[in-house]
Amino acid sequence: MGDLPEPWLRGPIPGVDPRVAPVLYAFQQAREDLEKYTDGLTPAQIWATPHGFGSVGFHLRHIAGSTGRLMTYLQGAHLSSEQMAALAAEKEPSAAGREELLAALNRAFREAEAVVRTIGPASLTEPRAIGRKRLPTTVAGLLTHIAEHTQRHVGQAISAAKLARVA
Repeated sequence: MGDLPEPWLRGPIPGVDPRVAPVLYAFQQAREDLEKYTDGLTPAQIWATPHGFGSVGFHLRHIAGSTGRLMTYLQGAHLSSEQMAALAAEKEPSAAGREELLAALNRAFREAEAVVRTIGPASLTEPRAIGRKRLPTTVAGLLTHIAEHTQRHVGQAISAAKLARVA
């Protein structure tokens, strides 16, 4: 991490089509940023909601959970009852501390990365459907959303971490 450039500036990922690599870069950037900005947070700070903002814990859970849910849609499947229950519980504080939350996030990213690495350019335009309403998108659209959604919540988690430190 230290002196390395951001993941997207570290060169091509061997064996990965450059059209799907951005989601892998987004995951690595998320890992590095969240590791850095959550360092030293206490469990109370992890679950704090300063000024009504979502907690760091919520954002870490949500990144992991949404990655899994979106990958389910990417693979053409429907969400399970377990995924729906986890979604409903994302905002609830728990005893989970930083290390446990980051480990869950890394598991979700590793599972997603394994799928992403199998995606070839020919499948990027394949249709996919999202949610109960079966809203239309494509494999490329889902990959783009997974990357940008991850980064959106990383930014919010960093802000929440900074606010929790001064609260």
